[in-house]
Amino acid sequence: MIKFLDLQKITAQYSDEIHKAVDRVVDSGWYLQGEENKKFEEEYSKFIGTKYCIGVANGLDALIWILRAYIELGVMKEGDEVIVPANTYIASILAITENNLVPVLVEPDINTFQIDENKIEEAITPKTKAIMIVHLYGRCAYTDKIGEICKKHNLKLIEDNAQAQGCYFTSTPQHLNTSTLKRTGSIGDAAGHSFYPGKNLGAFGDAGAVTTDNEELANTIRTLANYGSSKKYVFKYTGRNSRLDEIQAAVLSVKLKYLDKDNAHRKEIAKYYIENIKNPKIILPKVNDYDSNVFHIFPILCEQREELQNYLTENEVQTLIHYPIPPHLQECYQNNSKLKTQNSKLSITERIHNEELSLPISPVMSLEEAKIVVEFINKF
Repeated sequence: MIKFLDLQKITAQYSDEIHKAVDRVVDSGWYLQGEENKKFEEEYSKFIGTKYCIGVANGLDALIWILRAYIELGVMKEGDEVIVPANTYIASILAITENNLVPVLVEPDINTFQIDENKIEEAITPKTKAIMIVHLYGRCAYTDKIGEICKKHNLKLIEDNAQAQGCYFTSTPQHLNTSTLKRTGSIGDAAGHSFYPGKNLGAFGDAGAVTTDNEELANTIRTLANYGSSKKYVFKYTGRNSRLDEIQAAVLSVKLKYLDKDNAHRKEIAKYYIENIKNPKIILPKVNDYDSNVFHIFPILCEQREELQNYLTENEVQTLIHYPIPPHLQECYQNNSKLKTQNSKLSITERIHNEELSLPISPVMSLEEAKIVVEFINKF
């Protein structure tokens, strides 16, 4: 069986270090907001390239707190609009509606599955306050044009970096001859990160973080996520309990050291897929720059998706669909006015959700396993 993702094997790579880290926390007697949390926040902010990192309970909360902090700081108010890709995982949209803001769904580019930069500006209204880009499947969604749109319309740029830890954006300004690399999570005004176990940087349970260079925003988020308190038993906001625990922080510190290496292996598997899958029924992702993609997921399109998935399952190759139902068709968003769509029918989004199939890819998948996957796909 070729597993879609073998978490036991991934953990086994660094088992000794992880056990030592967990034992250290257990023996310390300090399980929340301690030295492990401080250490990971410092390491992760340095890795991403921001001044601040705030550990929170999960990736959804990370996005919720960014938007809530902007409301508390007077940058946004209930009823304001946030532009977001229509084909994202629902968490991006839940964070917006949780704050009584309005998601404006914009279609993706069929070649990249990322928000279409050429369709954003027509979705902007006087109520628009932010663009939330989602680095979906581990691919950089940011473009220079998106940055220009944010500046032109004075919009906040929020990154959903839940699937793209370690990903880069390569910028080549016209007035410079050299390119500069920036990690996703450091490009916008603030970014939400998820460390769900299956992510490229995964914890042993739910965990997340916010990164930003804005000190006031960082302090507000940390306060909101601690019941609304920055001083014991004094509450400035009606916050919630959303803190990263010490065990998760210690595990993440261990795994962070190997993230670039693990991502490099993912790129090797992805490159092999792209160069060797030759079935005309399969549409492969178009990748020009492997540095700007950490291949959290390797998505293909196939009109005969169900047949292909069943065929691969019969041949002991596990696959998943990301995602079978787009957010605008989910029951929770039917018959209400919580969503705005750029078009009455989101045809590109719906095509992706009807045809997308994710192939196995991970830092512990062997090239021999990738060859087997390719052989079966080419025979389909």
